[in-house]
Formats: sequence, structure tokens, C-alpha cells
Amino acid sequence: METILLFAPLVGALICGFGHKYIGEKAAMVTATGLLFLSALLSWIVFISFDGVTRSIEILTWVQSGSLDTAWGIRLDRLTALMLIVVTTVSSLVHLYSFGYMDHDPQWKDGESYKPRFFAYLSFFTFAMLMLVTSDNLLQMFFGWEGVGVASYLLIGFYYRKPSANAAAMKAFIVNRVGDFGFALGIFGLFLMTDSISFTEIFADIPTKVSGHSISFLWADWDAANLLAMLLFIGAMGKSAQLILHTWLPDAMEGPTPVSALIHAATMVTAGVFLVCRMSPLMEFAPQATLFITVLGATTAFFAATVGLVQTDIKRVIAYSTCSQLGYMFVAAGVGMYSAAMFHLFTHAFFKAMLFLGAGSVIHAMHHEQDMMNYGGLRKKIPYTYWAMMIGTLAITGVGIPLTQIGFAGFLSKDAIIESAFAGGSNYGFWLLVIAAFMTSFYSWRLMFLTFFGKPRGDKHTHDHAHESPLTMLIPLGVLALGAVFSGMIWYGSFFGHADQVGKFYGIPVAEAAADAHGAAADDHGEADSHAATDTGHGEADSHAAADTSHGAAAGGEHHVVFAGQPGEGALYFAPDNHVLEEAHATPKWVKVSPFIAMSLGLVLAVWFYIVNPSLPGRLASNFQPLYLFLKNKWYFDELYDAIFVKPALAIGRFFWKRGDGNAIDGFLNGVAMGVIPFFTKLAGRAQSGFIFTYAFWMVLGIAALITWMSIGGGAH
Repeated sequence: METILLFAPLVGALICGFGHKYIGEKAAMVTATGLLFLSALLSWIVFISFDGVTRSIEILTWVQSGSLDTAWGIRLDRLTALMLIVVTTVSSLVHLYSFGYMDHDPQWKDGESYKPRFFAYLSFFTFAMLMLVTSDNLLQMFFGWEGVGVASYLLIGFYYRKPSANAAAMKAFIVNRVGDFGFALGIFGLFLMTDSISFTEIFADIPTKVSGHSISFLWADWDAANLLAMLLFIGAMGKSAQLILHTWLPDAMEGPTPVSALIHAATMVTAGVFLVCRMSPLMEFAPQATLFITVLGATTAFFAATVGLVQTDIKRVIAYSTCSQLGYMFVAAGVGMYSAAMFHLFTHAFFKAMLFLGAGSVIHAMHHEQDMMNYGGLRKKIPYTYWAMMIGTLAITGVGIPLTQIGFAGFLSKDAIIESAFAGGSNYGFWLLVIAAFMTSFYSWRLMFLTFFGKPRGDKHTHDHAHESPLTMLIPLGVLALGAVFSGMIWYGSFFGHADQVGKFYGIPVAEAAADAHGAAADDHGEADSHAATDTGHGEADSHAAADTSHGAAAGGEHHVVFAGQPGEGALYFAPDNHVLEEAHATPKWVKVSPFIAMSLGLVLAVWFYIVNPSLPGRLASNFQPLYLFLKNKWYFDELYDAIFVKPALAIGRFFWKRGDGNAIDGFLNGVAMGVIPFFTKLAGRAQSGFIFTYAFWMVLGIAALITWMSIGGGAH
């Protein structure tokens, strides 16, 4: 079953890419979409029926060279099962959505065939992502990592006649390769230290062969665990668009809206978060690296939120929102609360995919107009899209009942991260995330008010002909809406409940804590013994149960269970001194309600600006024009990179082209071509007798000369 769900998208890609000429475009697209839904169905079966025990499924022998023995296999644990449903669910719905969105695309001429190619790219993207998340070794992960990069390049630049689309695709490709270089160095370093790239062997060897050891890099000795964790995170920075390597993400909006949803919402950008969580056994031994991850994640969340305040392109607003939410996830991973990071990754997939697809529905209704300043009053024109976007907004802003587990998906997962940041001792992370939550609420409600409320703006003819999207676009919105509403409440206990619940869900061994760890004798709650073993079932009833009577209430005297086991025994690893989960539950009430207060203030401010006094934003932008332009131009990162990297590189390129290639190489080659080559050509002509013996003789002579050189010169050892 696992093998079928992995290769089904690849089969769909091949059918769409090469078979549409034989079976027809519609049949190829339907087949690819059907295979994606099959993959999604099997993924949910795996997720629901998974018993918590990690196992490996070998598919084929791959690379065998010396001590490097790598098979292509599937590492099936809770982390894999979770990513399977995220990737396949969103991708299958994007496939269905594309039937409507790509039906009459103005970017293509009548009679041009573009749909099968688009669906082939989508399916190939999904296969590469599945290869990444199912990998049981770093080489397989890297191949999936690069495969996703190739597919994203093709999808972002799908409208290849647009110069901006080509530029965006190149930008995404190059920036991601910068991060991937760090990822590759991290893989090399782990192989150097552990003589393996298999996760099972690496995780087992980290405490003995990596932690406490040094490694030489860039003419200095470094702590091995911190250096390798940093190199892997650099790879994650590129893929998940963290500050410095973030510039490609907003430009990726040049691709069709379904591409935006697929890349930004749930798949490619979450690969970096998945990598950090997968490597939790290494991260737990790298405090300096995790501190950097926390700081950079919080800074990214704040930066992206500030930029989102003033953007007017509906897709770019949601893109910067994605960048900000990824910062939240990295903060959680940085403070050691990996399950909270995966919780937000999980819920974010539903509401962010719905926001992107909802934005696509708005763009479709407005005849491909993307500027929100030309919207207004659309809620009666496209009511189903309006309510889908409303649910997505309620989810991302974190609407819920404070101090309870009742609320939309983002209310529970985002709050879990903010509480974890405070409990993990990162005041910087906590306050920046709270401020980012305020700004997220403001620009999200700003999007809703500018799009669906007020008087119509822009072209009157476009507004008059605005219409609701077809069912193929609305059905995915309805399915994602269910996840945006219920996923947080259903799975809260599994991701952020007590240690025994989280341990059971992720297959992490747990044990009853010592009495002094809690300041009182640990009571026998009857569950600790059963959870102390690694035999942990899915336990739908237990894992989905409420962790306490109130949202994030302290464990108090009810549970005295802590994570146990060695690195690699579960899908995640929590070191013995990692008590962030229990401390997060014990945070003060003002910490727990701070995200709700931030959300409320953002909503009130958005109502004031865009409902009560709509002229106020324009006056503020005029009065604070330098600040407005600073945010509008995304802190001038693109301009800064252009001045520091792009222009010097082009200047160096032009110098070598004119002086090196033009004067030196061309001059040399012309001289050789006019003088030396004719002489040797005459000799070669005489040597070409036409007999095989002659060619064999010269071949043997060349081999003899090569062997002689290697023997004398020391080329052979």
C-alpha cells in the first residue's frame, strides 16, 4: 500500500506528460487526478491505522560503494504518515481545482495544448515531495529535495511567455540551490562522523560519534553537532523561505494560483520544517544551532508580517502570510517543541491552501484581476468563495474561546507555539510572535474587507460580470474548510496534550517521572506503565481526547510522565532535559490569552481602517511615506541583493567574457585554428587508412601511454 501511494503520482505524471497524445487530454488529466485521490485515500488509511512502531520498507537497492550502502526505502513512522496526508490531500484537491481554474487560461492561445503538461508537473511535484518525506536516508531525501526544486521551477515558470514568470522561476531555483549547498555539506559531515547516511544509524550514533566531538571546517575546529545542525538548517532556510533566503517566495506568485497553493501552503515550503523535526535527535545536541533557528524564525515571522500589512496583490499578501507562519513553526522547533511545529504545519496546510484557492476563485471571478484595490463588494457576487475565505481568515487569525480547546485550527496550533516559545525561555521569540499575530490579524481582515465589503472599485464591467466559480473549484474549498475548522480541536491532544498522549501518537517511549522532578511524589495514574514501552498504538480515543479541561491548562498533579528512550526510537526525540511541553502547559494565563488579545486588536484596527474610516489608510501612507515605502518594497532586500551580489557578478561575468573569452580564448583558438590545426590535419589524414587495425593500433598505443604515465607519475595507488 505504501509503495502504491508513493508511485501513483509518478504514473499520473507519465500518463499526462507522454500518454495524452494517445488517450486524449481529458482522459489523461482525469487519470492523473484519480491516481492522486487514490494516493490521498491510502495515505489517510496509513495515518489512521498506524500503530506508532517505526518500520522500514525497502523498495530497491540503490547505491553501494565502499561503506556507503543505500537502498531506496520508506521510513514509516508518525512523522511520515502525517506528511503523507498533508501532501496528498492538498495535491489531490489542487488537481481537482485546476480543472476549473485552468480551463480557459488567457495566457495560452486557442488550440494550444497546455493542460496535460500542467497536470504532469503537478503530479511530478507530488511524487518528488513524497520521495522526500518517505525517505529513510539522507541521499533519498536529497534526491526528493532536488526533484521538488525542479518541479517548482517548471510550475513557477509555467507562463513562460511572461518575462516575470521566467525571472521568478530562475530566482526560486538559484536561491534554493544556495540553501541546498548547505544541506549537502551537512550530509557530507554526517557521513564523515557516522560513516552512514541512514537515519536509523545516524540517530543511534549521534550521542557517541557526533555530540562532544569537533569537526574541521573553513580552517577552524567547530562543535560537530552545532555545525552540522546549522548546515542542515541552511538547507531548510532556502526551502522554507526564512529571512535572507526568503526572496523567492513572493515572486513564485507568477505561477498559476493552484501552483501557489501547492508550493506555499502545504508541500514544498514545509519541507524545511520537516527536515528540522526529522533531525530532532541532532537538534537536541546542538543548543547554539537551535538558538539561531529560534531567533531567525521569530525574525522571519515579524518581517513577513510587516510586509504583508501594505501589499495590495491578493496572492502576495497570502504569500507573505505563509512566510510568517513558517517562522512560527521554526520557533517551535528551535525551542525543542517539535510536535507543536508539526501541529501548526498540519493545520496550516488546510487553512492556507483554502486561502490560496479562495484567492484563486476571486481572481477567476474578477477575470484575473489580482489587485485588491480594484475589488470591493464581492460577497454577494461570490458567496461560497466569501464564506470559504471567511473560514480561512478565522483559522489563520486564531479565533477561538480563550483558555479552552474550542476554536478554529490556527487558534490551537498557533497558541501552542507561542506558549512553547515562552516556556522555552525565548522572550524574543514570544514577543515577536505575539506582535506578528496582531499584524496577521490586521492584514488578513484587511484582505477580507477590501475584497468583499464596501463599494466596488476598479473596472465596472469586470464587477458586473463577476461570477461564482464552478464546482470543481468550490468542492476543494469545502473539504479544506472542514480541516480549517476541526483539525485543531480533533488532534490537539495528539500534538500538544500530555506527554503520554504525544508519546503514544509519535511512538516515543515515556516513563513515569521522578518525584523530585515535579516537586512532589508522582502519583500512579495507571497509564505510565503502559506507555513506558515502545509498543504504542494509535489510540484514537486517547490521543484525540482533550488534554485538560482548559486550553493549555497546567498538567499539575494529574500527569507525571516524561519522554524517555534513545534517539531514533520514536518519530521525534526529546532529550531528558527537554521539559518544554509540560512547562508550556503551566505558563501563566496572560501568556495563554495574549495571542487572542493580539488577534482582537488586529480585527478592531482593521474594522476602524477599512469599514469605519476608509480614508485613514491613505492619509497614514502619505504622512509616513518613508515607512510605507520601506514596507511596500519588502525592506529593500531585493535591491540590496541586487547591489551586493547580482551587479558585481554580472560585472565579473562581462569582464571575463570580453577579456578572457573575447581576447584570450578566441585569439588563442583562432591562432591555433589558422596555423597549428591544418598541419596536424594533414598528418591525421594520412593516418586514416580506413582499416580497423589502424584505429585499434592507435587506441592501444594511447592506453599504453596512459598506463605508463599513471605508473611513473604516481597517478595509481
